[in-house]
Amino acid sequence: MINLKKSLAFGLCVGLFSLSGAVSATTTLHVATWLPPSNPQNSIVWPAWKNMVETATEGRVKVVIENYTGAPKTIFDAVEDGVYDVGFSVNAYLPGRFKLASVAEIPGEITSAEAGSVALWRTYEKFFKSAQEFQGLQLLGLFVHGPGQLHTKFPVNTLADLKGKKMRVGGGLVNELAARLEVTPISAPAPKSYELMQQGVVDGTFLPSEEQMTLRLFEVSDYLTIFPKGLYTTAFSIVMNEDTFADLSKKDREAIMSVSGEKLSRLAGATWGEADNDGIQIAKANGVNVIQLSPDDPRVKNVNKLEEGMDQTWVESVADRDIDAKAALDYFRENMNALSQ
Repeated sequence: MINLKKSLAFGLCVGLFSLSGAVSATTTLHVATWLPPSNPQNSIVWPAWKNMVETATEGRVKVVIENYTGAPKTIFDAVEDGVYDVGFSVNAYLPGRFKLASVAEIPGEITSAEAGSVALWRTYEKFFKSAQEFQGLQLLGLFVHGPGQLHTKFPVNTLADLKGKKMRVGGGLVNELAARLEVTPISAPAPKSYELMQQGVVDGTFLPSEEQMTLRLFEVSDYLTIFPKGLYTTAFSIVMNEDTFADLSKKDREAIMSVSGEKLSRLAGATWGEADNDGIQIAKANGVNVIQLSPDDPRVKNVNKLEEGMDQTWVESVADRDIDAKAALDYFRENMNALSQ
C-alpha cells in the first residue's frame, strides 16, 4: 500500500511538473502601441497580426496589445530595453539612427501605401539589411502611410499662402520640403497635431487624409488640400526585442517571420492607405473644405518643381552607410512601378 501511495504521489508530481512545463512553454509578447484605438494600426493591423502569430505558433506564442503612455520616439528604446517585446514608430523620430528607409519618404514617389510598403521591405532585404541599422532589434516590418496632405485653418490658393505659416512636421524628408515651401516648421509627433491646432500654436499640419478621422482633425481644421501624389510619406518600423526573439524556438521564430516581413508590411501599408478615403468622407461630412487638386493645377506643378532633386538629397543623406544608394533607389522605384500597375 505504501509503495502504491508513493507511486501515485510520484506520478502526480510528474504530471504536475509536465503540466507546469507545458504552461511555462507559452510565451506572451507585449506589444506597445501609441495611437488612438480608431487608428488602423490598432483597429486592424495589430489584431490581425496577433491572430496570425497565435495561429502560426499553434498557441505557443500569445500576443497582448498594450497602450504605450510614453513619447512615440521612445518606443524603439522601450523595445530594445525589454520593457515591451514588440512596438512600432516613425523612423524619423530618431534622426540619424534609421536613415535608409527614408528612401520611401522622397516626395512624389509613392501614390499607394501598399505598394510603397512592399517596395520598401524588398529594398531593405536586398540593400539595407547589411547596414545593420536595426542592430539590437529584430525587424518585423516596414511600411508607409498614405500620401501626406495639407490640413490647415487657412485656404491654400497658391503656394505663397504657406509662406511663414506655422506647420507641424514630423521629421524626415518632409522637413526639407517644408523648408522649400518656406513655412515655419514646428516639430512634434502626429498625435500632438490636434492640440497644437486647437490652441493656435500651429496653422496646420502635414499628415495623410485618414487623420481627419483618426486624430479628429475635422474638429480643428477648415481645409484639407489633397495633392494627387501627396506631398510626402513617412516610414515606420515594426520591431521586436532581439533577446525575446532569440529565446523562442527555431520553429516559433520561423512561424512569426512567416506572418511578418513582407506580409506584415503589405498589411500595414494597405490598411493605412485605405483609411484615407474614410478620412476624406469624415472631413466632408463635418464641413471641412476638401480641395482635391488635379495634376494640371498650378499648385501641383509648383510643388513638383520644388521637389526636384530631393531624390539626390536622400542619396547624399545616406552616404555614411555602406550601401549602393543609387542602386537601392532604382530598385525601390522598379518595385513601386511594378506593384502600382
